[in-house]
Amino acid sequence: PSLQPPTANLHPGSLPSGSAGLAAIREELGDCRRCKLHASRSHLVFGSGNPDAGLVFVGEAPGSEEDRQGLPFVGKAGQLLTGIIEAVGFRREEVYICNVIKCRPPENRNPEGEEIASCEPFLRKQLAAIRPKVICALGAFPAQTLLQTREKISSLRGRFHLYQGIPLMPTYHPAYLLRNPQDKRLVWEDIQQIIQRFGFRGPKSARRGR
Repeated sequence: PSLQPPTANLHPGSLPSGSAGLAAIREELGDCRRCKLHASRSHLVFGSGNPDAGLVFVGEAPGSEEDRQGLPFVGKAGQLLTGIIEAVGFRREEVYICNVIKCRPPENRNPEGEEIASCEPFLRKQLAAIRPKVICALGAFPAQTLLQTREKISSLRGRFHLYQGIPLMPTYHPAYLLRNPQDKRLVWEDIQQIIQRFGFRGPKSARRGR
């Protein structure tokens, strides 16, 4: 059962675009208590960046540093994500970054089904408001959540899928790359596909991101 009375739910199709839409979603989310994660959080991490971004990165959930600052991808994995964003030819503030889960799971454990079910509608509304040209799903949880599949990230990555008519490229999460640096080349291959398909500016160096 919900721990918070429902508000007047915004339908994704009725949302204004850009910053107005994101502000309405954030207001609806409020001081969220829809799942048990609210009890241990320091800050709810909604998302940050350009509300009219052509490229959106979707991660799994906040970590300890994100929970402390209230911003997505600001720890070590975030530093690596910044390098990926720059490889596409953008600055962080030119893209939008968010997570499936808005509150940190204790000890960075995997999100549970109830937690995903509580947060997923807000992620979908965020994407509906931003209306990006392409989504990059960082890791298994965002890819499986948005594509409604149980397929492993190792088989999902490397090719475009469609989410609500928007091309979506799954790739490995930056935290995974910190543990498995040998797979950075696979992420670079995925990012190159985004660059080539959408005509983004591309890396300043041919070796950027390797």
